[in-house]
Amino acid sequence: MDVSGNLLAMKTSRRSHGPELEDNESNDGTSLSSNNWRAWSPDQVREFFQLRGLNDEGAVMKREKIEGSLLLDITDERLKSMGISACGDRIKIIKAINALTKKKDQELKIKVFNDPVHGHIDLHPLLIRIIDTPQFQRLRFIKQLGCSYFVFPGAAHNRFEHSLGVAFLAGELIRTLKRKQPELGITAKDLLCVQIAGLCHDLGHGPFSHMFDNFFIPQVRPDIKWKHEHLSVRMFDHLIKENGLEAVFKENGLDETDLVFIREQIEGPQKEGGKQGAENWAYKGRGKMKCYLYEIVANKRNGIDVDKWDYFARDCHNLGIANSFDHWRFMTFARVLEVDGEMQICSRDKEVGNLYDMFHTRNTLHRRAYQHKVNKIIETMIVEALVKADSHLRLFPGKDGKPLTMSESLDDMHAYTQVTDSVLEHIIFSRSPELEESRGIIQKVLTRQLYKCVGQSQPPGTTKLESEFEICKQICTALSDEELGGPQLDLDDLIVHVVKLDYGMGNQNPVDYVRFYSKEDPSKAIMIRKGQVSQMLPENFVDRYIRLYCKHRDAKSLQKAERCFYKWCEDQGFGKPKPGNMLDPAMTPFKQEGEKNGEDDPPPTKKSKTNLVDRF
Repeated sequence: MDVSGNLLAMKTSRRSHGPELEDNESNDGTSLSSNNWRAWSPDQVREFFQLRGLNDEGAVMKREKIEGSLLLDITDERLKSMGISACGDRIKIIKAINALTKKKDQELKIKVFNDPVHGHIDLHPLLIRIIDTPQFQRLRFIKQLGCSYFVFPGAAHNRFEHSLGVAFLAGELIRTLKRKQPELGITAKDLLCVQIAGLCHDLGHGPFSHMFDNFFIPQVRPDIKWKHEHLSVRMFDHLIKENGLEAVFKENGLDETDLVFIREQIEGPQKEGGKQGAENWAYKGRGKMKCYLYEIVANKRNGIDVDKWDYFARDCHNLGIANSFDHWRFMTFARVLEVDGEMQICSRDKEVGNLYDMFHTRNTLHRRAYQHKVNKIIETMIVEALVKADSHLRLFPGKDGKPLTMSESLDDMHAYTQVTDSVLEHIIFSRSPELEESRGIIQKVLTRQLYKCVGQSQPPGTTKLESEFEICKQICTALSDEELGGPQLDLDDLIVHVVKLDYGMGNQNPVDYVRFYSKEDPSKAIMIRKGQVSQMLPENFVDRYIRLYCKHRDAKSLQKAERCFYKWCEDQGFGKPKPGNMLDPAMTPFKQEGEKNGEDDPPPTKKSKTNLVDRF
């Protein structure tokens, strides 16, 4: 047999042995070795499949720019989306990949999660390594919606599953952009970094999520000005170091620049180190030509990001509220276009209505759940209990083993890893006399002896409001002792909340910061004004409400607080406050027989015998 015949026989023999791979010279002269498959280029991946008789499939892999580091991402669904329709060919590809990777990476397999919102989702092995750490597992014990669980029994989901969902959606969006626009040059490292950022963006949340960083931290640590995103970055760094994942990140091709990119997606530009790259470009992880990657997990431009997509879908699912926004449809029509010298994620012009539905869903969730009057007062009571208990709860050993309080744990990620919603149980079951006052407040929450909502008023949109503390002082002194027929209310008797409802950007329309493209010219970014969409869209994009609560539940105190609130609103030129027994300010109240239709009737001086049940 001649030399060419020998080569043909060798190649035939190699195929007959199935997916086993020996070290070979690839077409570009580099070693096609099973030991360095993660470093393979798309050409080497194509040759790997061609050596197994999968010539057309290998060509598809090259066309899709599948590198060796992406082989573990290949699933049956992914192969279908790549155009490989024959089931037998897909099975051969999966078997070949499994045979290649299982030798050195038996423990690094993609895992599938059955998510109630997104269905079966699979995540990269590096993400699994992050998930299987104590720092990430901590998110299982932090409620996604904080105190809303005390109002909505279905709101029992946690930051853990939300983070998985964000990582999954981040991967789906970036893969869609990469498939539709290969000219963007999205790499496997870009994909992995964006998914890790989505997975880790909420690592810094404390007990009951936003309640902790919005209300607890400002009271116990007024020196702290940052939000949970900063803690998320610190916890991310701690997670890597504490679990020895530096080598695992390197094995997956991620270097320090990629870690900077992940941190920047979570928190924004890092302050140290100045600027890099193009003029006025503050980010260091990726250059200005890839600035659209920073819009996937946390979009600072207009608020359209996968973080919101997941919590809209997940919260609506658990709260029993309809979600009118279709994030899969948005992905389908997403394109990256140049806008004023920057690459931005844009959408098809006909999707503008879908985006308004998205921001309407956000407003609905805030109005009906997040800013619910009972939810907000329970938050206030639990914060009050935690603040009173903080100095007496030294439960969290720090790096040096010294027990720290919740407020002190913010400076020590070893201790902060242990700070979860369980702190409430520590207080409830403690017999410590120092925690008696905190226990009493929490027992009131559990037995539904809540501070009562006296009423709610909506000031005109242009009104400049004082701080909540100043408003509370003014309400206390709105009527004199003589007018009240007794002593004025104490400042500690009342609680004022200024509730703000908007589309995420104050009184600005976030859709004004989105660019679109048309079917006729998909390469040109255009702006669509609100008036071009519908005459039924809002003129103003922000609502504000002033709510007054009274800590005392007796009729005399409530009547006194109601009269003072009524007088204060009248002095301010606001509309007459709605009574506190309204189920929702947007609902039409039931009118008793013989009740006047006018909205300006003064509040009753005596408690009605037919009040609605104030449960929710």
